[in-house]
Amino acid sequence: MKRVYFHTLGCKVNQFETASFASDFIAAGFTVSADPAHADVIVINTCAVTAKASSQSRRDLGRLARNNPGALLVVTGCQAQFGADELRRLPGMDSDRLLLIGNDAKDSLLSRLTARRHYQADPRLVDMNETRTISRLAVGQFTGRTRALLRVQDGCNNFCSYCIVPLTRGRSRSLPLEEVIAQTASYAGHGHHEVVVTGIHVGQYGTDFGTDFGTDLDIADLMTALCERFPRLRFRLSSIEPTEISMKLLTLMQQRDNFMPHLHIPLQSGDNQILARMNRHYTREQFIEKLALCRQIVPDAAIGIDVLVGFPGEQETHFNNTMAVLEQTDCTYLHAFPYSPRPGTRATDFAGQVEQTEKQHRVRLVRTFGEQRKASFYSRFLGSRRSAVIEAERDHQGLLRGYTDNYIPIHLAGDDALINSVVTVELEQLAESGVTAHLGGSVT
Repeated sequence: MKRVYFHTLGCKVNQFETASFASDFIAAGFTVSADPAHADVIVINTCAVTAKASSQSRRDLGRLARNNPGALLVVTGCQAQFGADELRRLPGMDSDRLLLIGNDAKDSLLSRLTARRHYQADPRLVDMNETRTISRLAVGQFTGRTRALLRVQDGCNNFCSYCIVPLTRGRSRSLPLEEVIAQTASYAGHGHHEVVVTGIHVGQYGTDFGTDFGTDLDIADLMTALCERFPRLRFRLSSIEPTEISMKLLTLMQQRDNFMPHLHIPLQSGDNQILARMNRHYTREQFIEKLALCRQIVPDAAIGIDVLVGFPGEQETHFNNTMAVLEQTDCTYLHAFPYSPRPGTRATDFAGQVEQTEKQHRVRLVRTFGEQRKASFYSRFLGSRRSAVIEAERDHQGLLRGYTDNYIPIHLAGDDALINSVVTVELEQLAESGVTAHLGGSVT
């Protein structure tokens, strides 16, 4: 029996796709190997969202190739789409062992692999702007994970000036509602308790359907359908743009016990001049107003924010405006990233590139502020009871790990019978990476 090893970098959509690959390979008689050195086939799902991600993808591919010189290498994902020639030039990437699969062909990865008599690098990867349908990928079960990922959308229509994703993923494409329901039913049947609804730009779900097909859905309609159809499943929404958070969506989150109070919202910059240069579609004032509405409608929600620092032209006054916005918003945690030029994007040619040392300094300031806000949010719930899903892996102290409905990481003592269960916990005190807790109610 042939053995396959999977290596995934990047976003939740990549993680979903790799789980789909694994389902296909297992159905075809492969055994999934935990050790790449013992695999006959190594599948690498790459990332190119930042220069660091591209570099990591190349390094990981090179390392896996060196450590298993006899394995066939199947490379897909955004770095394969964006930098195929770079990958072909890496040491050890002989044409008889390297197969490149573009993002448009991920749903036929296994068939393309097995159909080849001679393994050769694909001579052409399709321009993703030509792709108008979403790839059909299905996952039986997220083995080893308590929370399943549900990809409902792919691609992006925004073309932010710094972002390579529309070039590597193509235009926004949505999975029809009936297929979303079928995948969710599969997860429920395999015992998952929580599903994370994700996409490359998930807030654009349904915008490609149009009324011509008799379908007029948006992301709030999709979440309504899922929450009503599967009342015993918990649903969590991945990152969503501030302009796509509607009153309908917030009201649903406030009213439905199975729609987790958690929002992750990209700000990127708190300066209007920089936002315009980024081709973002809101102002700092609109962002502040939307965050205040989120907190008003869903008071207990975890609200995460993305910040991109060091964008070309970002001077100290612009960065200070970003910090001022963060101080005015009641956020829970922050993800800060330094800007990195991506060839093919407009911002690469912008004047005013910021020194790397200054970018790192600004990243540290944002992250320090984020740690303070996180501790404040966690402290607010000490002594209270929340529902939580217990994860499959324990922490370094042997304690069970999990996340509350509002995304507070918890650590508690207990036996393995609690893994992949929904429990009620009482939050005790701040810990190194979350909050300690104890059982405070029934297990379901």
